[in-house]
Amino acid sequence: MAIRARTTRNGTVYDVRIRDPLGREYSRTFPTKKGAEQFEHLERADRLRGDWIDPRRSSLKFRDVAEEWLISNPGKKPSSLVRDRSTLDVHLLPELGDCAVGQITPADVQRLVRAWSSTLAPRSVRRQYAVLRAVLTFAVDTDRITRSPCRRIRLPEVEPVRHRIVTPDELHRLAGAVGEDTGAMVYLAGVLGLRWGECAGLKVGTVDFDANTIAVTSQLTRGLKGAIVDGAPKSKSHRTIAAPQALMDMLAEQLDRRGLSARDPDRYLFVAPDGRELHYSNWRQRVWVPALKSAELEGLTFHALRHANATAMVALSVDIKTAQVRVGHKRASTLLDIYAQATTAGDRRAAEELGRHFLGPRSDDSGPYTPPADSDGGSEEARSHSHPAP
Repeated sequence: MAIRARTTRNGTVYDVRIRDPLGREYSRTFPTKKGAEQFEHLERADRLRGDWIDPRRSSLKFRDVAEEWLISNPGKKPSSLVRDRSTLDVHLLPELGDCAVGQITPADVQRLVRAWSSTLAPRSVRRQYAVLRAVLTFAVDTDRITRSPCRRIRLPEVEPVRHRIVTPDELHRLAGAVGEDTGAMVYLAGVLGLRWGECAGLKVGTVDFDANTIAVTSQLTRGLKGAIVDGAPKSKSHRTIAAPQALMDMLAEQLDRRGLSARDPDRYLFVAPDGRELHYSNWRQRVWVPALKSAELEGLTFHALRHANATAMVALSVDIKTAQVRVGHKRASTLLDIYAQATTAGDRRAAEELGRHFLGPRSDDSGPYTPPADSDGGSEEARSHSHPAP
């Protein structure tokens, strides 16, 4: 490394000439000798610690690093690629696209999060921040920067979302309103907990009428430029689910209606009116939204049927491991934290059971609880202290 003074029309400047570990020379210019010396000292210290980054790499624009990150993972699902592409184009590149990736600071990130939080829901803010953090982590991993500025960033708290839990009568009404072509999808979501894409991706060969099971091996999602992609289920949750006979009968009727049999293993169970695979946005506008209005269930999402399924399994005391496998989650905690929610009836049953456990059976249908008889030989005085008279 060497520092050389150079005279320009605007005065003296100081060039720091450096060779990288491969012997290639690069330079930085400073208006003061002190600034040049500080830079030289920092470069030497970083090399001794093994933290040295070529300044030319950290001067790359954020948009260039982001584009490289977007295509860096060959296993990224098409739907994730579409979502990340949209987040970059709408929320990140307009704000940070022309910034050098090495000049982005934690304060810059926090300001951006604060600006998002003023207009967007907390979940949306967190999704956008996750993409930003992934891009900057990629910059660290590819030796563009030494530390990610996404550290100690304060994010908005996310409140749990309570979904409307449909009743069996509402499920029947909704399936009827959806119509015979795709009405069975309503039951697949409510009874088996399938996602919309998993329902749309079911093929004849995935339905085993002898074993009364359905294999969830693929789902239909939207890829780049709106293309329909037949890919793996979310979280690669391949699973085979036992189905009740009534639902299997519905699927048999679906095959008969479409003239399909076991000789057509690769044909979709549900298709659009033109015979092609279902497209979610078209199906939603043409079928789902009118059906909700007809069934007087406006505002209900298809995904809410999956919540109803998980909540029902918990209420019916299905063991948590079985429930986890059926909905296709890697962890049981996800099922409980996100999908299963308490119901009014379940809350009332819990209150009654706890009352009987701690306070004893009721003396009559409307009176107060009668304390249980002392089974451990306790004295009347101790019981009087435990249950003081009003």
